[in-house]
Amino acid sequence: MRLLQLVYDIRDSYWLLPSLIAAAGVALGLGFVLIDAQIGDQWLGRYQWFYGSRPEGARAMLSTIAGSTITVAGVVFSITLAAVTYASGQFGPRLLGNFTRDRGNQATLGVFIGTYLYCLVVLRTIRSAQETSADTGGALREAFVPHIAMFGGLALAIASTAVLIYFVHHVTAGIHINTVIARVGQRLIDDIAKEAENSRDAVRPGPSASRPEVVIAAEKAGYIEAMDFEALLAVACRHDLVLRLLQRPGDFVAAGRPLVAVAPIEALDEKAREACLAAFAFGQQRSSRQDLRFAIDELVEIAARALSPGVNDPFTAIACIDWLGAAVGELERVRTPFEWLIDENGAARVHRNPLGFEDYLQSAFGQMRPYAAADPNALRSALATLQAVAQTAHDDRNRTMIEAEHAGLQTEGERSR
Repeated sequence: MRLLQLVYDIRDSYWLLPSLIAAAGVALGLGFVLIDAQIGDQWLGRYQWFYGSRPEGARAMLSTIAGSTITVAGVVFSITLAAVTYASGQFGPRLLGNFTRDRGNQATLGVFIGTYLYCLVVLRTIRSAQETSADTGGALREAFVPHIAMFGGLALAIASTAVLIYFVHHVTAGIHINTVIARVGQRLIDDIAKEAENSRDAVRPGPSASRPEVVIAAEKAGYIEAMDFEALLAVACRHDLVLRLLQRPGDFVAAGRPLVAVAPIEALDEKAREACLAAFAFGQQRSSRQDLRFAIDELVEIAARALSPGVNDPFTAIACIDWLGAAVGELERVRTPFEWLIDENGAARVHRNPLGFEDYLQSAFGQMRPYAAADPNALRSALATLQAVAQTAHDDRNRTMIEAEHAGLQTEGERSR
């Protein structure tokens, strides 16, 4: 799980895509130069609309493209940092990952760096007739201009200009508050859909008879970013254990805090303990990979900042409430996640300790209650949203919870007047 988490961190990093595009630029430059060296420049006479370049002109053009693209790359990086700083101050530091993981920003930086490196690779191969070459012992060689690579550089310059236009539009639209909220809300709904897919035909056996348990504690502090449930099930089957998870993805654990309760005590050995610990991935911050509460907390944080006296922006809070209402409506349709993972014989092996609808409702509107109750517009929107979700609820127990939250919010609003 730790190795898989490392792969996820690298995939979501800001440097991976620009590095791959830059490497592609180097490879493209070398490939075009190799093709030019193989076919020569005799083909230019067949096409009158193609004009060959002299060495001095080729150097000047590639130098201009390289210098301008690396300059614009610096501007792109500066604008990205400015957008990230703005987002951190306006929306909260937990939303920084949404900007650093943005593929549009990464691809833009990668295109400019790739074009710059492409020009450098091609530029060093241009040779005038009067120049000597080290590989011939100082003897003169024929002039060489990689014409196909030159046209490739021109095409990359045009592409870089188009990407720059796209980037200006993308950054302007990306920092708009409604766009930020919509991205977080849509990601939350997509994660809920994945959770629903995993719980569609789940078997929920009853718990086994209670037995004495021994606890496996965390060896270091951090947030639980992910758990490998399949690995835990494999460990339980291999060593004939029953595991009961005491923490959930997104929880913070300190060193020595219990992670898993194991029974029977005599079946737990050091190998099984290490295998259980290897199924947990820890990090310095929470992740939305297995934690639906993370995106919910992001929306609540944006709404709370918007309703603060220093900002006083109820319409931003209303947009967050709308997406939270949509997410709660989707969660209400999801079956209660199966609590036990079973082996091939149908025996309960791993208790997942899952969150239920009440927990998500509390995370969404329970945390929002003191902020929405203090603002009439946000209060009106939250009450209407809860009422709409209750009317379309499929489960009577869930409808009762929603109505109770509606009543609590209404009481809190009357008290705040």
